[in-house]
Amino acid sequence: MLFIHLYPGRSSTAFSLLTGQIVGVSSSSLWILVAVTVIVVSAVVIFWRPLLFASADPIMAQASGVNVRFIAVAFAVLVGLTTSQSVQIVGALLVMALLITPGAAAVAVTANPVKAVVLAVIFAEVSAVGGLLLSLAPGLPVSVFVTTISFVIYLVCRLIGWLRGRGAQRDEDAYRRRQHDHHPH
Repeated sequence: MLFIHLYPGRSSTAFSLLTGQIVGVSSSSLWILVAVTVIVVSAVVIFWRPLLFASADPIMAQASGVNVRFIAVAFAVLVGLTTSQSVQIVGALLVMALLITPGAAAVAVTANPVKAVVLAVIFAEVSAVGGLLLSLAPGLPVSVFVTTISFVIYLVCRLIGWLRGRGAQRDEDAYRRRQHDHHPH
């Protein structure tokens, strides 16, 4: 992204496909966007439990009568709708930074699905708004900042998850040692 920006030739078409045009969204596109947002959010809310069940434990979900295949297809359609609408605004590059990375970051710090969703939304918002604000100063493209913020949040969450994991491992080891000291064979 950075190098396309620095390249002196005519690269605006490649650029707008990658970065989208946040200011170039027409009012008709805006209504489609609103409609898609409503559809996607309501579908996730309505199918929250089976969706969660199918994601967390597909075999158990199938055994309990959840149509896992239908849910997988429906989820793919929702992701497709979201992506197709997002690409024209934020471009192909940022769809990844705002759709996948915040989720991956949230899952690294919490196992609670509701918390993970809330955190993912917060991370994506911070990346998007932070990227916009930072890009005002040096005149670099917004996406460079958005992807960087998104990735930094991800790295921090991975680090927290890793440190927690190590802490849990230490507690486990200490507990085992205590058990062994109390009951020598």
